[in-house]
Amino acid sequence: MTLDGTNFQAEVLNSKGLTLVDFWAVWCGPCQVLGPIIEAIAEEIKDTVTVGKLNVDENPELAAQYGVMSIPTVILFKDGQPVEQVVGVRAKQDYLELIEKHAG
Repeated sequence: MTLDGTNFQAEVLNSKGLTLVDFWAVWCGPCQVLGPIIEAIAEEIKDTVTVGKLNVDENPELAAQYGVMSIPTVILFKDGQPVEQVVGVRAKQDYLELIEKHAG
């Protein structure tokens, strides 16, 4: 799902359960590496976790609000609150473990 200033409140902040948000930009090489990993995760866990991508160039105010200083940054929200943040590219399993840790 593509997130921006118009739907972030409804899709992330007002949602129940877990939402994984990938803060990225088109020009960011590591973001391009992470993209397929995030898409694979989204497909794998689509029934339990919402996954979205937020372009920081198009939404600088949201990036600043969550302290995103470098990208890619992935933030896991639980019931609308940020619970964990990962900067840089990690293995798919690392993100799945992060989700599992907060799923309980």
